[in-house]
Amino acid sequence: MKILVTGASGFLGGRLARRLADDGDWDVSILVRPTSRLVDLGDLSGMRILYGDLTDSASLEAATLGVDVVVHSAARVDERGTRAQFERENVDATRVLLDAAKANGASRFVFISSPSALMSYDGGDQINLDESAPYPTRFLNLYSETKAAAEQLVLAANGDGFTTCALRPRAIWGPGDRSGPIVRLLGRARAGKLPNLSGGRDVYASLCHIDNIVDATIKAARSDSAAGEAIGGKAYFIADAEITNIWPYMAEVAKEFGFTLPDKSVNPRVVSAIVKVLDRVWTLPYLAARYSPPLSMYVLALMTRSATFDTSAAERDFGYTPVVDRATGMRQFREWVDSQGGLAELTRDLA
Repeated sequence: MKILVTGASGFLGGRLARRLADDGDWDVSILVRPTSRLVDLGDLSGMRILYGDLTDSASLEAATLGVDVVVHSAARVDERGTRAQFERENVDATRVLLDAAKANGASRFVFISSPSALMSYDGGDQINLDESAPYPTRFLNLYSETKAAAEQLVLAANGDGFTTCALRPRAIWGPGDRSGPIVRLLGRARAGKLPNLSGGRDVYASLCHIDNIVDATIKAARSDSAAGEAIGGKAYFIADAEITNIWPYMAEVAKEFGFTLPDKSVNPRVVSAIVKVLDRVWTLPYLAARYSPPLSMYVLALMTRSATFDTSAAERDFGYTPVVDRATGMRQFREWVDSQGGLAELTRDLA
């Protein structure tokens, strides 16, 4: 079966492409930019490299020729960017890729979405959330808004002979993560720049190990015709089995990496007021296009709101179960970080 993976120079796309190539059951093509860093993909054996860009519709259309399955992992995820950039890379690119895949005879389209698509700017905790939850009327940021818009395009495109679905992993972590939210938080904590924002509350989260979302993606991509009918036009939460109490667990992980969390806390209401001002300031195109905000409502929400997800729909419709538990995953992650020269080296250039 011929499969196209976009975003293969990234954490998830790269791990997925490598797994597909190693499985030997797939004819794998990857869409990357000419300037992409591909060292984490290994020797590139078993992969066909296609060069293109999310803003180049011709390259997206050409990449889908002769493909049976498309996994669309590429996206603008940085908080840096104008509305036009997010719309172009997250929404317009998804529309072009969908149309091209369908026109060129692909039978399945798996979109890597995010629970962020359901997070409201003024919302609160989301406990054991399932797929019946609606989209918010006001999104946390441009990433959330455009991922929701792209997800809706994907689900609406489902039809006879063209099965589409969306997977929603949150805070993907594990070996190979060079710039994700977990690595960035650990880097800030190690540098003493991560005050406790919990306000004394327990903040619970469903995280997602890289191998769990990779396995879920492959199951969704290869499910049989009966399952294909079941998953068509649907979105699914994908998460680890464990629920994480963020701040105590961050303290445990910090100790394992040889440092302690900063012994300071701040009033979350004061921080929220400051961040709302920053969010308004960062709508200025000059700032938005060049810099990430020092703190945003999006990051604040991730660290102060509980967000846990019910994955029973994915288990029912295409057999998802976590393949890596948290203890095993953390051991693998620590070993990989050590192989990269340690946490200080890994996070040295991260903002």
